[in-house]
Amino acid sequence: MLLLSCHPTTPCAALHSLQATAEHTPEGGLRLRYLLNGDLAHILFPPPQAPVATDGLWEHTCFEAFIGVQGKAAYREFNFSPSGQWAAYAFSSYRQRLAWMASHAPEVTFSLAPEGSKDGDGLQLDAFIAAADLPVNPKGKALELGLTAVIETTTGKKSYWALKHPPERPDFHQRAGFTATLRQQAAK
Repeated sequence: MLLLSCHPTTPCAALHSLQATAEHTPEGGLRLRYLLNGDLAHILFPPPQAPVATDGLWEHTCFEAFIGVQGKAAYREFNFSPSGQWAAYAFSSYRQRLAWMASHAPEVTFSLAPEGSKDGDGLQLDAFIAAADLPVNPKGKALELGLTAVIETTTGKKSYWALKHPPERPDFHQRAGFTATLRQQAAK
């Protein structure tokens, strides 16, 4: 399990812990799991919606994955909302967005009180990204992942969670935050 930490400028007393896992599937896709534990009565979750691509998910509670290939500036961003909505973006380098659309809708599911909830209530969000939508990686280099989340409370305050933060302000696009590594099979 990877532990996400809250940026010091955006504390959130309602959340006790936020953890994530990432693993390749036998088909070469990527399965992500986020485990949130805390006082869920004080966290605002978007209501269920049709599972479609939607911009602006980061403006409310959502879980994110930034994925790049080791040694390459390009990366992909995936946003997963507990509502079931999702978003996917491609960048050539830091915040330089490319015209790109995911070929497969990520599968997003969530449930309350996941296995292993210890501190208060829990939420588990699972997401699957198809191999075709991961960054191109013909040499099978390690993937670098920045696993992040935006948590909105019922008072409207937002906290920003990541494996690693820049000191000044939250910025999930900073490559220094892509601290989890995962080996990927070479393309055939």
